[in-house]
Amino acid sequence: MLQSISTSNAPAAIGPYSQAIMAGGFVYVSGQLPIDPSTGVFAAGGIKEQTRQSLLNAQAILREAGTDLSHVVKTTVFLSDIANFAPMNEVYAEFFAAPFPARSAVAVRDLPKNALVEIEVVAAL
Repeated sequence: MLQSISTSNAPAAIGPYSQAIMAGGFVYVSGQLPIDPSTGVFAAGGIKEQTRQSLLNAQAILREAGTDLSHVVKTTVFLSDIANFAPMNEVYAEFFAAPFPARSAVAVRDLPKNALVEIEVVAAL
């Protein structure tokens, strides 16, 4: 059984998808852009600020689902430029502790709305 998760503490979906889906004891959070839900615009600054906002959005969705970042088992980080890997990683490390989730980080040609980063997570309930 699938259950859609939605919170106003994270940006609304900008297409035909859910902020997250709960299924089989896991929460699958859609890729989070660095949109501040209170303003509807990207977090001011560069890759560090955008990474922080993307993770705060994922955190808010996980809270709505009844879990948190300490239960994340896998993340995928999409970067518009692989040169941003080190500063993204610096902020990312502030949100996770050992045992760290499995992770993929890839550079892509473009991200929606010209974001510098988009992050998706999978967490256990």
